[in-house]
Amino acid sequence: MSEAVSVAPTHAPSMGAFERYLTLWVALCIVAGIVLGQVLPVVFHTLGKVTVAHINLPIAVLVWLMIVPMLLKIDLAALGQVKRHWRGIAATVGINWLVKPFSMALLGWLFLGLLFRPYLPANMIEGYRAGLILLAAAPCTAMVFVWSNLVEGEPHFTLSQVALNDVIMVFAFAPLVALLLGLSSITVPWATLIVSVVLYIVVPVIVAQLWRRSLLAQGGQATLSRALRALAPMSLSALLMTLVLLFGLQGQQIMRQPAVIAMLAVPIIIQVYFNAGLAYAVNRRLGVGWCVAGPSALIGASNFFELAVATAIALFGFQSGAALSTVVGVLVEVPVMLSVVQLVRRSRRWYERGAA
Repeated sequence: MSEAVSVAPTHAPSMGAFERYLTLWVALCIVAGIVLGQVLPVVFHTLGKVTVAHINLPIAVLVWLMIVPMLLKIDLAALGQVKRHWRGIAATVGINWLVKPFSMALLGWLFLGLLFRPYLPANMIEGYRAGLILLAAAPCTAMVFVWSNLVEGEPHFTLSQVALNDVIMVFAFAPLVALLLGLSSITVPWATLIVSVVLYIVVPVIVAQLWRRSLLAQGGQATLSRALRALAPMSLSALLMTLVLLFGLQGQQIMRQPAVIAMLAVPIIIQVYFNAGLAYAVNRRLGVGWCVAGPSALIGASNFFELAVATAIALFGFQSGAALSTVVGVLVEVPVMLSVVQLVRRSRRWYERGAA
């Protein structure tokens, strides 16, 4: 029996004026980040050094500002209903762990090993490919809450899927990367993995639930709804500030070797669209509701770039091709995922005609 009847409202999701022009704001923030990175390099270098276990704390604060309002929507008592969405969970897990790392390895071989090989430094190619594999081997932990919110995804499904992926990652990341890189073993930066889960899931969920209970105690659902409406601009503003900071931190790298950055971005971008489209199509075939299929596609396509960068540095060094590839993943992540959000939103009617 199809899930589409019970999990998604039939009206099209509405977007505010700020959200409708989000692509423009994103483009302006990318340009502003690159320019500011050139004009104020000391400021961005200082911000870039504020890290714990390879996780940048200023970015972590901005991610908190993005995801805590979204986690306010979640009623932990309703998480038991997620078992209704087992098809969406199965589709997402399959894409994340059985398709995405292998498709990225194939794309890395095709583009870096064949098509772009004459234009890349010969001694860096294997490192670049290793970075792409590291990028694809772990699904995103934090930003998927933002993408899910922008497509009005089912928040309980998103939280459950992210938590499940984190559990799988503890056991599967190291052997999967070792297999694809042809290594006997790899050194997993466990501190990065653990700190990230605590920073981006455990603490925000606790803060959001305490805040939610306080708002409900003060004035019930009406007070909670008013707070969510008031916080919505803060979440998107934090997203844009994250873009400025990311591109400011890497602006010199972009200006120094733009051709290499562009070539490394090609397989990453193709991988995002391929895996998002595949997850979306599989969910549609299984009759999964659009509000679950949307976040499923986005989780299936996004990457845990903090872990990828930390692992690349631990395995190959800070100046390696692998480290550069993972940094390109950071730069590509937000603008490309926002374009996937737009595609998911615009295709809703098409999706529901096939999933019903």
